[in-house]
Amino acid sequence: MRKKIPSTTALLAFEAAARHESFTRAAEERALTQSAICRQIAALEDFLGVALFRRTRRGVQLTEAGLSYSRQIAARLDALEHDTLAVMAHHGAGSVLELAVVPTFATRWLLPRLAGFQAQNPEVVVNMSTQTRPFLFGETEYDAAIYFGDAGWPGTEAHFLMREYPVPVCSPELAGVRAHMSAHEIAGLPLLQQTTRPYAWRQWFAAADVQAANDMGGMRLELFSMLAQAAIERMGVALIPPFLIQHELTTGRLISPCLRSFPSTRAYYLIVPEGKAERPALTRFRAWLVEEAQATAAP
Repeated sequence: MRKKIPSTTALLAFEAAARHESFTRAAEERALTQSAICRQIAALEDFLGVALFRRTRRGVQLTEAGLSYSRQIAARLDALEHDTLAVMAHHGAGSVLELAVVPTFATRWLLPRLAGFQAQNPEVVVNMSTQTRPFLFGETEYDAAIYFGDAGWPGTEAHFLMREYPVPVCSPELAGVRAHMSAHEIAGLPLLQQTTRPYAWRQWFAAADVQAANDMGGMRLELFSMLAQAAIERMGVALIPPFLIQHELTTGRLISPCLRSFPSTRAYYLIVPEGKAERPALTRFRAWLVEEAQATAAP
C-alpha cells in the first residue's frame, strides 16, 4: 500500500520557506524561482488540506499548523540527510556509531584518545553530538550515550566508566589565592557553581568537615569548559576534575590551591540500548572505552 507522503521536493521547499518565512529567500536557497516555490507550497497545502502560510502585505507568516508541521519536518529531513550521507560515505557497510556525549568529557577526555580506537578499527566511524540530559533512544538515531549521572535508563545496559574527583582550581592571579590553602580558607574565595552539579561545593566542604556559609552562592555555569574559562579570567574558584583540565594545569593558567577531593556520588557511564548491545562495532567500542576509562580513572 502506498504511503501517504508528499514529495520531498515540496517538503524541502516548505522547510526552507518556513525557516526563512520568505518565499523569496527560500527560492534563493533552493536555486529556484519564487513562483516555483509558490507552486510547491500550494501543492503541499492541497495535499494536506491545510493552510501552512497566511499571506500578508508584508509577505508570508506560518499558520499554527504550518509552524507545528515545519518543526516536525525539519527534524525528519535532517535525519534523512544524515542517513543518506552515512550510506554514501560507507557504502552501506553499517559501521557508523552515533554517540550522544556530555560536552567537556567528549572534547577533553574522549577525543584525545579516540584516534587509538580508530587505528585499531579503521572501518568504524564514530560520530558525536552533545546531550547533557537523559533521553529516549527510541526517539533518536543514537546507538549509545556517554552520560554523567545514574545508570537507571529503562531498556538499556549501563557500563561504568569512572567517577569524578574534583579539586578547587583558579587563576594564580585570583585575589587572595596562594599555595596550600585549607578548605576553610577556600570558603573565603568567590565560588563558581555548576548548574548540573548544584551541590558539589557543599559536598566538598562536608568532606573536609567545614561549614561554609556561601557554599551555594556564586555565578552558575552549565559546562566544565565554562567554569574553567571563568576561573582563568579570575572570576572565582571552580570545582573541576583534574583530568578535564590537564592542559590548563600544565601550562599554569589554572592552579589547585587545595588538593583535597572527594569521589562523586554519580559517575560516567556508557549507556547502550538493549536492542543494539550486540552490534559488532559497538561491542568493540565498548570494550575499548571501558579499558581506557579503567586506565585513567584513578584520582
